[in-house]
Amino acid sequence: MDASALQATLDSLIATWENEVVEFKQAGKDYDTDKLGEYFSALANEANLRGLERAWLVFGVDNKTRAVVGSAYRPEPERLQGLKMQMAQSAEPSVTFRNIHVLQHAAGRVVLFEIPAAPCGMPIAWKGHYYARAGESLIPLGLDKLDEIRQQTLAEDWSAQVVAGASVEHLDSEALAIARASFARKYANRFAADEVMAWPLASFLDRARLTQDGRVTRAALLLLGKRESAHLLLPHPAQLTWKLEGVERDYEHFGPPFLLNTTALYQKVRNTKVRILPDDALLAVEVAKYDQKVVLEALHNCIAHQDYRRNGRIVVVEQPDRLIFENEGSFFEGQPADYISGNKTPHRYRNPYLAQAMAELNMIDTMGYGIHEMHLGQARRYFPMPDYDLSDAGVVKMTVHGRVVDPAYSRVLMQKTDLPLADILALDRVQKRLPLDQAMVDHLRRAGLVEGRKPNLHVSALVAGATADKAAYIRTRAQDDVFYAKLLTDYLEKFGKATRKEINQLLLDKLSEALSPEQKINKVNNLLTKLRRQGVIVNTGSDSLPCWQLAEKIAEKK
Repeated sequence: MDASALQATLDSLIATWENEVVEFKQAGKDYDTDKLGEYFSALANEANLRGLERAWLVFGVDNKTRAVVGSAYRPEPERLQGLKMQMAQSAEPSVTFRNIHVLQHAAGRVVLFEIPAAPCGMPIAWKGHYYARAGESLIPLGLDKLDEIRQQTLAEDWSAQVVAGASVEHLDSEALAIARASFARKYANRFAADEVMAWPLASFLDRARLTQDGRVTRAALLLLGKRESAHLLLPHPAQLTWKLEGVERDYEHFGPPFLLNTTALYQKVRNTKVRILPDDALLAVEVAKYDQKVVLEALHNCIAHQDYRRNGRIVVVEQPDRLIFENEGSFFEGQPADYISGNKTPHRYRNPYLAQAMAELNMIDTMGYGIHEMHLGQARRYFPMPDYDLSDAGVVKMTVHGRVVDPAYSRVLMQKTDLPLADILALDRVQKRLPLDQAMVDHLRRAGLVEGRKPNLHVSALVAGATADKAAYIRTRAQDDVFYAKLLTDYLEKFGKATRKEINQLLLDKLSEALSPEQKINKVNNLLTKLRRQGVIVNTGSDSLPCWQLAEKIAEKK
């Protein structure tokens, strides 16, 4: 929000005054973080119960007179924004502020904390305790409200259903041990590891949101179930499938426990080394085709967002240069592009019970950071950004590239390590020949990152020079038409005439390597048409078998 929008928001909040979803505090510079966390929990839960998207906690307003008095709370911007991480570390599930706004009001500095509503079916706790509001008072979240939130999707959430006949005997002992260790690492600031390991199994499973009062759910069987227990989930196949395509062909199915078998699937992937910039001894580096964190993040997202009611399996297709992840069901909230920046937090989940359990076991976060982290992971390795295909309404497909598409793109990322993610995304679209709005093209041009005309943008001379690869730049840089016309007229001056085949042999290998073969042919077509209309050359053959000569030579013969 800009200053005027923030001022309007503050005026609106003051006009309605405090209620269950708005709280004002004068808040000195040392306001207690735990107390702030309790308000975060209470306001998020109350916003959920009222069907609102957000609640507000405002520092710098007197909570009795409604007057702006200013607040010195965390005046350093970095320290203030660092509060987001503190909230995420101690909130359950791991959520944080949608945004923290600062308004320089005439009467003093005002800090507005924008708090997301608790996700559907997931009450928010602060350090293990749930909070609510009674008027302006902060109170524990009562069992009635707790149940109301938890019951919101229980009847609709496939993953939350208790499995008849299932017990802890159907869970894999190795998966249980790793689940405890993961839970202990996640909450190391609250529980000693020995304490977590000493909990009775039933207590641990309930705390990790895998069981309901000791009853085994579908989520528990998917993540921790024994392989032979998969029949309890029928008709759902409970499978992850790896499929190899190319010269070699292979496949393998992986059943529960998914907590272990996502890693087993990753180990099937042929993760060879890729050498980037092999012609540049100073900058050449070797990286693995695929980063384990990126692959597991993608696979865990498939598990969390799969529409299990469609009774389909999750498929990972390995092609020679990419991995394609496919899961059943449309993209559940928003579009993939909404999450790339890391600023959007989802409000709803297709499988909230499963998503929360996976978050408790450190498999995913519930803040929408996963897509953001996958893009950063690819950028750190100088690889193309992931691609999403939502053309089939019933399937989400995501591609993770395992090779360099355009060496110039990788050179830019190696040389300019401080590029904003937005610029990297734009350059990725340039290398993939995807549309780019004019404002971004202008920005990249001003930054010296691209040159040429749309859609044939390419790396600039400045960057090529910085990477000591001027030869590659010359190969991709488009020359002026005058240059190509001079090559052709010199040829006709020397040899008298030229067929189209001879002209292609003369020009095609001199055109920019940024052009596709089809674009190169069109470029030559356009050049010949232009020179003919200018009266420079004449076709003395036929339309199907042209023979080009200089017009002035024809005139001399007459």
